[in-house]
Amino acid sequence: MNYQDYIELGLNGDEPLKIILRGHIEKLEDDKVGVVSIVYATTDKAKAKKIIEELNDNKKSPNDYYMLYSVALDTDLTTLEHYPSIVITKDDLL
Repeated sequence: MNYQDYIELGLNGDEPLKIILRGHIEKLEDDKVGVVSIVYATTDKAKAKKIIEELNDNKKSPNDYYMLYSVALDTDLTTLEHYPSIVITKDDLL
């Protein structure tokens, strides 16, 4: 599966809430850390599609990575087999 396939899965999921996460590397003095943050949440599928496209077109850094998930409301996401996340590996920090 490629990146766009994953975005489509998020957009077309049955769950009503669409959240967009941003993964990036921040420099802290003499070190680097990986940061994942929620940058947008909506129940409007068309808005989610527009925002993820805008974010990918206007990246602040070439190392920014965005992912879109479809999640249920009133759900403990940590109980799901796979919940919204972005993996940042040690190699990403080099």
